[in-house]
Formats: sequence, C-alpha cells, structure tokens
Amino acid sequence: MPMRSGRQQARLGRQEPAGGPVFRGRLGKALVIGGCVAALGFVPSAAVATPGSGVTGTVVAEGTSPGKLKVKKPKGRTDVTFRKITVEPGGSTGWHTHRGQLIAVVKQGTLTRTLDDCTVEVTPAGTSFIEPSGAKHRHIGRNLGAEPVVLWVTYLLPKGSELSDDADAVDCGRKGGGRK
Repeated sequence: MPMRSGRQQARLGRQEPAGGPVFRGRLGKALVIGGCVAALGFVPSAAVATPGSGVTGTVVAEGTSPGKLKVKKPKGRTDVTFRKITVEPGGSTGWHTHRGQLIAVVKQGTLTRTLDDCTVEVTPAGTSFIEPSGAKHRHIGRNLGAEPVVLWVTYLLPKGSELSDDADAVDCGRKGGGRK
C-alpha cells in the first residue's frame, strides 16, 4: 500500500496510522484478536522441565483391569514391594491372606483364583487385578494350564509386614459357602 501524506489521508476521510489501516467494528476486532491468537502458535513456549539424559526404562508387565481399581493404602508407613512370581503348571499359592492390598498383572499364562466365598476368578495374561487385604479375603491362586503363570505384583503393606500370611483352606464343597 503506498504511503500517503496527512493531507491525502484527510481527503480520503480517514486517518491511517503509519503501520496501516484502522480496523473498525466487530469484524475488525475479531480479525485482530484472531491474528494475535494465531501468532501465539508460532511463539516457542518456555521449557518447564529439563530433558533427561542417560536414563532407560523397561516395561516388564502391562495389564488392563476389568473395571475400576480401588487402591487403599495401609494406615501409617507403607512398605512397597515389587515381585515377580512364577506358578508352574499344576502349582498353587496355597490359601493365604495379605495385610495390605496387592496390585497384580498377569504377564503370562492364566491364573485361577478361588476366593473366600468360593467364587472363582480366571485371570488371563494381559489383565490385572487387586487382591484386598485382611483375614476375610483369603484366597488361593492356581495354575491349571500347561505353561507357567508369571505375575508381576506390587505389594502395599503396613511397614514390617510379611508378604502373605498362611490361612486355613476353605471347604467349598459344603453347603452354604466357604466361610468357616
């Protein structure tokens, strides 16, 4: 656009600043605001973190829960333990309980668990589950398949607790359920 003198601009009926035409009305304001917003997309953002260096990570197991996972940490200090567990074909964990919750991922095979109320849960590779804490949540895990079951388990236990406590077997064959 050619530069005009103040007299030429006055003849045109409007004043233009040295930078260009004056925008009027809603459309003009919208164009200016839109241009500013678009320009912000080209402005580099400030870094809020430093890049990592010399760090590697390996995903050892990944599983999806069948529903919501409700994790409850123990009261007081908590021991967090990560453990790989292998149950050979025909093997079992024995009846037991935990003093805190466990988050488990089945990496390989299929784990079959019988719970205190005699319900059976079958958990194949690629899935995860939570084992609740307390004596009323005794259970046994079995490998009824032909390949080893590999579990990756995170224990959230009260400080100083054993990983599991032995429990009496549940008689699921008797009338009325399994609780003694």
